[in-house]
Amino acid sequence: MSGLCLAAGTSAARLALGAFTLAWTHTVEKLLWEEDWRVEPEGLVLVESRVRGSGAGMEPGPEARLEGGAFRSTGSLPPLPELVLARMPGLPDWRLCAPDGCRLLGELLPGSEGPVLLRPCPDR
Repeated sequence: MSGLCLAAGTSAARLALGAFTLAWTHTVEKLLWEEDWRVEPEGLVLVESRVRGSGAGMEPGPEARLEGGAFRSTGSLPPLPELVLARMPGLPDWRLCAPDGCRLLGELLPGSEGPVLLRPCPDR
């Protein structure tokens, strides 16, 4: 496994993991959104998304099912070579969750500002 590489500005991190969850609170609706991703050599693969409500650009897809208070849907995207996560001062940061727990992107990339790029790490 090559792992997940993160970069923002001049900060970078490499995480030895093959899967992760991104979690954030929607800035308008104040609802939790979570996405499970798998790191593959060809890119990042969306496995499942969960949102605890709808509105303001958060409408669940037609295949979504309501389970445990969240609309769940499985990924239907092709593998993505990278994800770009927007970050703004004064707004809650993204959380990246792995088997050892969740951490804010600002903790993983201390001193970074602006968008964070996530992608599979190249083989060493």
